[in-house]
Amino acid sequence: MENHQTLKRMLKPVHLWALGVGLVISGEYFGWNYGWGVAGTVGFLIATLIVTLMFVTFVFSYTELTTSIPNAGGAFAYAQRALGPYGAVVAGYATLIDFLLATPAIAFALGSYLHFLHPALPVLHCAIFFNIVFMLINAAGVKESANFSILVTVLAIAELLLFMGIIAPHFKSSNFSTNAMPAGWSGVFAALPYAIWFYLAIEGITAVAEEVKEPHKNIPKGYLSALFTLAILALGVMVLTGGITNWQRLANIDYPLPDAIAVVLGKQHSLTKLFAGIGLFGLVASFNGTILASSRQIYALARAGYLPKALSKLNQRYRTPQRSVVAGGVVSFAALITGTTSQVIICSVLGAVVMYIISMVSLFVLRTKEPGLTRPFKAPFYPIFPFVALMLSVVCLAAIVWYNVLISLLFAAGLLFCLLLFYINRNSIQLQNDEADETD
Repeated sequence: MENHQTLKRMLKPVHLWALGVGLVISGEYFGWNYGWGVAGTVGFLIATLIVTLMFVTFVFSYTELTTSIPNAGGAFAYAQRALGPYGAVVAGYATLIDFLLATPAIAFALGSYLHFLHPALPVLHCAIFFNIVFMLINAAGVKESANFSILVTVLAIAELLLFMGIIAPHFKSSNFSTNAMPAGWSGVFAALPYAIWFYLAIEGITAVAEEVKEPHKNIPKGYLSALFTLAILALGVMVLTGGITNWQRLANIDYPLPDAIAVVLGKQHSLTKLFAGIGLFGLVASFNGTILASSRQIYALARAGYLPKALSKLNQRYRTPQRSVVAGGVVSFAALITGTTSQVIICSVLGAVVMYIISMVSLFVLRTKEPGLTRPFKAPFYPIFPFVALMLSVVCLAAIVWYNVLISLLFAAGLLFCLLLFYINRNSIQLQNDEADETD
């Protein structure tokens, strides 16, 4: 008899590719350009190449964990197995911050794109509207959400290719190289968080690990194809955009690509308006994906007793964690009302980097602690790949803390609060987990 308290396995590699690219592709549309503001074009290019190396080594290593322990909790589940409950709290908190705050950052950009098209539309109201619509889509079922992701992801990729085709003939190396590293190597260091935004949330594929057919075979295919697609798009968009005008005019806005098209064709040109309109597809793809990933993270933490148990209850008809979707939406609304795009991006990246670090530590511990664990996919060039990913993640964490002290302190305060709550409730959580194990 089918268990109606488990997630449904319906996803194939194409869904994972679409989810992986879709989760991240908004990073090509906005957010990364803030890196120009602190590092210049060449400085940010160096930061992006460093971060690309970090993600290549991380994804190859993280895939070992994902296929060995296919759990919707992702890094939380790996840390719990490798490092115990306190490690799980740190990983779960960091992953929640990663996905929950990526959602309002993208919502800000969606509102800004609509405002670019129709100045009478207020950014915040549009952002809240999109939040509600995509909460409803994700509550309807994972297959519906994944099929929607395929459609909008393909459209978003096509648009980025169109964008590069339009501006490439107008690229001038003199524009790209003018004042290219105004802050020197310290600017490269400061720009690392914005370079991470190019790839942030690709790890969200793990959020649907329990909903993948043949996860041991299909998860690596989804991860690696998504990473390759994103790397090509990120480098192409960044370099070409930096060479069409004075890059400083594009460094601090939430809609750099429509503005870049406007430089080439004029703001009133039909292609400029068309591009800004269909540019919403890239943002929508990521928005849909981050809501999906954050809801599954809340579900996994609640199922394990680290969040209120009610959040792990599945809808009997759709077999989706609708209460978790709503809980994530509440956090997104709060961030929209209180934060700015760049602040929300930094905080989301901070959560991601902490999660990358604890995941790589978990991989090393599990290699020693459980050498007999079935590993359908092993990290290549072990221990070099996970070590490189770990060290570069530590460097990125240091950069974020150094240049964003207040946000880092708020992040740390939230983590300490979660650890304190766990310490107070640890006995009841352990009892719930023991009862769950007996039921299984």
